[in-house]
Amino acid sequence: MSGIVLSASVRQNLLSLQSTAELLATTQNDLATGNKVNSALDNPTNYFTAQGLNNRASDIGNLLDAIGNGVQVLQAANTGLTSLQSLVANAQSIANQVLQTAVGYSTKSSVSSTAALGGTSANLVDGTTIKAGDVLAIAGTAGVPAFTITFGASESLAQLNTALAASNLTASLDSTNKLVITTSNDSASSTIGAVTYTNTGGGTATFSAAGSAPVADASSQAIRANLVAQYNNVITQISNTAQDASFNGINLLNGDTLKLTFDETAKSTLSITGVTYNAGGLGLSSLTAGTAFLDNNSANSVLTALTAASTSLRTEASALGSNLSIVQVRQDFNKNLINVLQTGSSNLTLADPNEEAANSQALSTRQSIAVSALALANQSQQSVLQLLR
Repeated sequence: MSGIVLSASVRQNLLSLQSTAELLATTQNDLATGNKVNSALDNPTNYFTAQGLNNRASDIGNLLDAIGNGVQVLQAANTGLTSLQSLVANAQSIANQVLQTAVGYSTKSSVSSTAALGGTSANLVDGTTIKAGDVLAIAGTAGVPAFTITFGASESLAQLNTALAASNLTASLDSTNKLVITTSNDSASSTIGAVTYTNTGGGTATFSAAGSAPVADASSQAIRANLVAQYNNVITQISNTAQDASFNGINLLNGDTLKLTFDETAKSTLSITGVTYNAGGLGLSSLTAGTAFLDNNSANSVLTALTAASTSLRTEASALGSNLSIVQVRQDFNKNLINVLQTGSSNLTLADPNEEAANSQALSTRQSIAVSALALANQSQQSVLQLLR
């Protein structure tokens, strides 16, 4: 090849044709791949910057699955809380039925004065049997708090009942005008404790040493025992529901902790500490037939525990809702950020198909012109060839 000599014009046109062919090949490659930067050789700055953006988008995209699982964990816990609220409300309804059921005792505990009083309901102090300054004291028992009242000069039955109410007791005058003290419906299952009457004021009244035992009503207690069974069934379901409120092995109602990572450097995180909301965790427990729901006091104590459990559930639901909102916001943020990163990467590397198509057309035209120019440059040599012929 070293023996071949090309004229300057031929050589120049040949170089132009080679350059045009290379540009055309590059343009066609850009059109085929859709990228104007396909490797670091094309544009090192754009290539490595775009690669960094794509890598970050990929890393954040990998976190989206975990964040999505976290949302479902929170949703499962929220569903569990909603069900637990319904079950607690059901238990409250059962306890309220106890308050609406007939008293479980045909005869309640009572204690009476051993002799008729000379006074009336308007003024128990008759000046002889009961005098101002006399003291009535009742020892406390389960369900009947201890009671002490010193009689005034014009003590009425209504005033005495006001004082007795705090000890779940009521007073009345029977047909023989004896003062009878009886447990209220709230403490119908309790027995009045030892009674002491001190004639400090000079009265002569005396009382039985202690109250009589209450007599249970079989029919009423059977109804209450059935309510205990219903209540215990609900308590069992509360524990089962809390146990089942899990997603992918994480249960925020069974003491688990959910930790979520929001960025690729693991510096942006959120830890959500779960609670133990089975029956025991909510301060609830099964009842025993024959000892529970016997009277209003036992029902009210259960209602107090249920009210506290309901408050705990509402508080946790609020906290859970706040955390769910945070996680969903971060989930949407990450999705949008990935789009921003990928768009930025594309702007650095993607080819404009309209521009590349125009370039391709222009280069094709230039190639045709170069071929024609090369042919013209060869005409002088062809003339020489004609002379030699």
